[in-house]
Amino acid sequence: MKSTMHVSKLVKLVGTAALAVTLPLAASSAQAQETTPYSVIVNSATDGAVRPDDALTLREAIEVINGTLPIAELSTAERARVTPATSPAINFSLAGDTTIALVELLPPIMAAGTLVDGASQPGYGPLSSTDTMVTPVPTPIVTLTPAAGAEVPRGLTITADDVTVRGLSLYGFSARHRSTQTTPPADIFITHLAPPVDAGLPDAPGWQTLQPDEDSDAPVGVVVEDNWLGMSPSGEMPPEEQLSALGVFVFNGLDTVIQRNRIEFHEGSGIITGAQAMGMDVTENTMRANGVAGIPDGIRLDGNIDGAQIHGNLMCGTDGSGVFMFKPEGSARIYGNDIRFNGRRFRRAAVYLMGSGHEVTGNVIQHQPGPGVAIAAYPHNAGNIIRDNQFAALDGLSVDLVYNDDAGSQDFQRTDGPNPPRNSYLRRRDTANGAINAPEFDDYVFPVSGGQATLSGVADPGTAIDIYTVVDRKGYYGALNQYVTTVAADDTGSFSVGVDAPDGTLLSAIATDDTYGTSEPSAITAVGTLAEGPISPTMPSCEIAQDPPEPEPELPTDPVILRIPRNIHFALDKSDITAESAAIMDEIIAVLQEYSFITVELQGHTDPRASNAYNQALGERRALAARNYLLQQGIAPERMRIRSFGETQRVSSGSGRIDYARDRRTEFIFTDTRGLDIIYENLETDLQIEP
Repeated sequence: MKSTMHVSKLVKLVGTAALAVTLPLAASSAQAQETTPYSVIVNSATDGAVRPDDALTLREAIEVINGTLPIAELSTAERARVTPATSPAINFSLAGDTTIALVELLPPIMAAGTLVDGASQPGYGPLSSTDTMVTPVPTPIVTLTPAAGAEVPRGLTITADDVTVRGLSLYGFSARHRSTQTTPPADIFITHLAPPVDAGLPDAPGWQTLQPDEDSDAPVGVVVEDNWLGMSPSGEMPPEEQLSALGVFVFNGLDTVIQRNRIEFHEGSGIITGAQAMGMDVTENTMRANGVAGIPDGIRLDGNIDGAQIHGNLMCGTDGSGVFMFKPEGSARIYGNDIRFNGRRFRRAAVYLMGSGHEVTGNVIQHQPGPGVAIAAYPHNAGNIIRDNQFAALDGLSVDLVYNDDAGSQDFQRTDGPNPPRNSYLRRRDTANGAINAPEFDDYVFPVSGGQATLSGVADPGTAIDIYTVVDRKGYYGALNQYVTTVAADDTGSFSVGVDAPDGTLLSAIATDDTYGTSEPSAITAVGTLAEGPISPTMPSCEIAQDPPEPEPELPTDPVILRIPRNIHFALDKSDITAESAAIMDEIIAVLQEYSFITVELQGHTDPRASNAYNQALGERRALAARNYLLQQGIAPERMRIRSFGETQRVSSGSGRIDYARDRRTEFIFTDTRGLDIIYENLETDLQIEP
């Protein structure tokens, strides 16, 4: 039986624009009359008006399988490509151009059981050899993208059960921002009722808020597999004006499966949910460089996500979190994922949870400018289990429980570090996971004999204490890296356990209670000698590790001296890259391409005029424009970070036109990941002096 639910008005944020969706009162398109199922072969990449001719287009194929285009209205040549079948299917046999440039929104797919099979195109088959893929899939041949100058918000809209979309490339689907954004843009959109392009403001008669109710069934069992979403057919980042807004939007769907896709280069999230996505299964997707201009997170979970599973995916180079939840209903499992080098623009947790009963287990979470897993204090939550993960190179705690019911906007993006011990029953109500206490070791250093040591400490009574080795020590804390053992705290909260560990090993622990969930990590202790843990230089990379791993190359002992441009400049109140600035950036690109061990932080700056808040946003737009230019030239997203300083770091103290022109810049701060030196050279050949 399908689930139905009431939701209030949908409000999404894509960038800074509210996205309010309205729909007609007409019957759901998912309730289309039953028709004879057909298998249809698309042999034309053209798009436009439906008419009888020698070519059968994708638009016509969808209308045929929906039953809205009678077979009798097709030409003889078109009817030859339509045959009765046990279930509806759209196959491809395109000659010549295989890019379908859509002039307007396609009809929704309303026939249950439809297979849209890009793998049927002749020539499809060789696997992609890129090392960034979790599971390599063939490079798609059939591409869907908007025609030049056309506004097409969605590639495919699915409103029926058991629809499968396979082996396609989709990119460039977005919508203009109006006074209110009235339709959700995405490569693939799954819902019970297809929304219009623009409902108009004020609402025209007969329109209502998009909300599933007793009369609207969510599509069940939709499968999205083996597609390339967001990138051009060559696998590169499209031009900025051809970026898709979102990847797969499960606004209202049950038991949706999203597997083995490449999902990259979206303005917003690669996968996003809305009203409900109960039972969704997201697995073996390669998700890279998403959130480059809007919602910054790789996967964003809203609405009812009960029973959702996210496992076996790579999430890398995203501007925010790998997975970000916002007031979801139900609980999800996030396990066995590789989540690394995210937070390129926002200092968020790699995984940000809201709600209760979530499980985050068996993930590799590393190189995040924030915590590994963070849990919001509001709404009230408990029972979130965070165990058996491997953390490394974090700027925050491995597990961070937001304290004291903080509910400001920044508290849903950043967290607050180590909590004080629970000192009141109120802490159970106003802190994530019921304010379960972190374990406390009895000493900073435990003696070691024969490679063994006995650790002791206290925690909440009856909790399971997981012991980990620690890497990347920062003060009293460090990333929980390798699991060592588990011991139970007794009725008084005491625990003691023997561990095999060589002298100098750093250790930390987390406590898990079946009711309240997992705690923050303890302060570190050491076996034998307390020393700073080494931090090994790491070259940012989204590539999947080889099996067996390739040997590490020997690092040179002598520094490489580079003379490299360090800044570009902007016109007054602008963030556009001029031809002069592009020439400087091309020099930077050449260096980054030659020296793979160099990373770069892009810092946006402004002159002192206008407010602090305005200049902070303008500085970010300038850094973002420079970063996106580098992305489009093939520089890997994980090698770049964005920061905005606004007007706070001027290069001049004067108030003349040249002084202000020097202030309006993006600086490139290069780092040699081997720890060696770089010599910078400032250039001003692109100064843009105002009249």
